[in-house]
Amino acid sequence: MTAIFKRETKSYFTGMIGYVVIAVLVAFIGLYYSANCLVYGSPDFSSVLYSTTIAMLFVLPALSMRSFADERRNKTDQLLLTSPITIPQIVLGKYLAQLAVFAVPMLLACLLPLLLSAFGEVLLAGAYATLLAYFLLGAACIAVGTFVSVLTENQIIAYLATFGLLLASYLMEDIQTLFTTGSTMAFIIFSIALVVIAVLVGLVCKSLTVGCGTFCGGAVLLILVFQMRPTWLLNGLNSVLDALALFAPFRDFVGGMFSLSSILYYLSVVGLFLFLTGQALERRRWN
Repeated sequence: MTAIFKRETKSYFTGMIGYVVIAVLVAFIGLYYSANCLVYGSPDFSSVLYSTTIAMLFVLPALSMRSFADERRNKTDQLLLTSPITIPQIVLGKYLAQLAVFAVPMLLACLLPLLLSAFGEVLLAGAYATLLAYFLLGAACIAVGTFVSVLTENQIIAYLATFGLLLASYLMEDIQTLFTTGSTMAFIIFSIALVVIAVLVGLVCKSLTVGCGTFCGGAVLLILVFQMRPTWLLNGLNSVLDALALFAPFRDFVGGMFSLSSILYYLSVVGLFLFLTGQALERRRWN
């Protein structure tokens, strides 16, 4: 894993991606820091980080898009899959290299609250708690991008797909207000999701019968719930949309609350998508 980590980290700085990611994030943080804290004299460093979350949508997909897609395009993924290291070591080596690049602007940002405290009273505990949440948010976004990258060999597709997923997550609260207007809308959304799940199950199992069986069984269960407990569908849809709102827990820290559940949420997202990445890689090893 150490060898992969060193190779990947070096590759980010051999080319331009590592420097561009660091420069853009530092530029955004510095711009909002100058405008909010220095020009207007606000001691709230959390608002600076909140304003720069939009930059993650554009920068982090560029960081993660090449992790596995580039290996497949250059046909070097077979060397990794046949090397005497495990799949988790491959995934962690590449993921930690991306985190190392992302950690550079975060370390530079750690100096800004101290600089601000020299000119007035600043709540350092809140500022660094928000920095921790910001780093975990970025770690979760990178994990999503790593999973997308393992599914394709085209870096552009990996970038656009990751950007689309992160954008949808960024706008999830607005989407939630549109779709949670009643149990009927929840039924329609769950029906569409059931069709997608049935198709995916059929493709994975390579069996039309299994896919049709999954759809029929799920349809019967969905209709029964809609007839007997329609509010369950609405509550379930709200829970699903809340889970997909990746940027929403970060607002708790911006509001001055230290939320342990938000930290556990981001760690769970990282663990889930790294696990899915490992499973996708394992499937390619044996196919």
